[in-house]
Amino acid sequence: MNSFKSFKGTLRPVATLALVAGLGLAVSACSEAKTETASEAVRPVKVVEIATGGERRELDYSGSVKARTEMNLGFRVAGKITERLVDIGDRVTPGDVLARIDATDYELAVRTAEANLAAAEKQVETAGLVKQRVEQLFAKKVASQANVDEALLSHQQAVASRDAARSSLQQAKNQVAYSELKADRDGIVTALAADRGQVVAIGTPVVTVAVDEEKEIQIAVPEGDVAYFRPGKPVTVGFWTDDRLRLDGKVREVSGSADPRSRTFSVRISLPDDSRVLLGMTATVRATIDTEGQLVSVPLEALAEKDGKRIVWIVDRGTATVHSREIAVADFTANGVRVTEGLRPGDMVVAAGTQFMAENLKVKLPEDSGAASLASAETAR
Repeated sequence: MNSFKSFKGTLRPVATLALVAGLGLAVSACSEAKTETASEAVRPVKVVEIATGGERRELDYSGSVKARTEMNLGFRVAGKITERLVDIGDRVTPGDVLARIDATDYELAVRTAEANLAAAEKQVETAGLVKQRVEQLFAKKVASQANVDEALLSHQQAVASRDAARSSLQQAKNQVAYSELKADRDGIVTALAADRGQVVAIGTPVVTVAVDEEKEIQIAVPEGDVAYFRPGKPVTVGFWTDDRLRLDGKVREVSGSADPRSRTFSVRISLPDDSRVLLGMTATVRATIDTEGQLVSVPLEALAEKDGKRIVWIVDRGTATVHSREIAVADFTANGVRVTEGLRPGDMVVAAGTQFMAENLKVKLPEDSGAASLASAETAR
């Protein structure tokens, strides 16, 4: 009886250990099952298939219509402005007075020059009479040759002084004329830099006049694209005010250096003569360029970054896994990203959810795995 009780007491710990071991095996089996299930999970993805890329790009830049020639007009003499006779937007013709300065001092200078000229003319007259008298005396052998030479020299000096006085008078009269700022070509007043009561120096811009001739558009082109613009390159110009207004323009001038702040180059586009084009209108310049290689587009959502490099995730059809691939981006458009290197026709690119992608991740393609094929004719704008 005692032996039976001892056996029974020994059996209970053994049974307990067996039960714990069984539970452990069950839990381990469940964990392995969950791990296996998680590792085999696939993520559905949205993809696009790369079609044959285009080899041309269209670059769009905005600018405003300007006159090819703008004159910053200023007085040729210094003084205080007494009148301004034009406003912004006024049309001017050659000879129109734009502004005046106080000419009192210049008018006084004219009077002084006139008096000096009168005195010089009297001196010439006197020197001429002396010269004539000495010559008569020399003919009678009363005066010497030295007296004749001295009289001749005095007369020549008097004539030179008279000529200088005449030049001074003409210069003084010019100063009075310069007190009026006049237009010398047809145009439109586009800016005013000084007004009545202001004292201006010689050459200080007072009125800006846009010459009413050829018009052009100035655009700012980044350094990455400026190489595509050369004088004579044809472009298409559209205007925001009228979608139907389209003109053919040409590149006239490309700046030789970049703006130090914006790092862009100024490009001027010549426009044909058209009365519908007005100064200040906003325009879009579109230039078509040829690329060195084929150009394809992907949605903006397909672009990702890895180790500081731009990548996309490519789906391997055979294994249904994704792999990262580095790409070279040409530009960004309203419809996506333009790629020059890294993609080939037939590649299947993950178009959404790139933040959830990982190397060799199993994915599930849509049933219509043809996805959205990117058109080869699509060009960058």
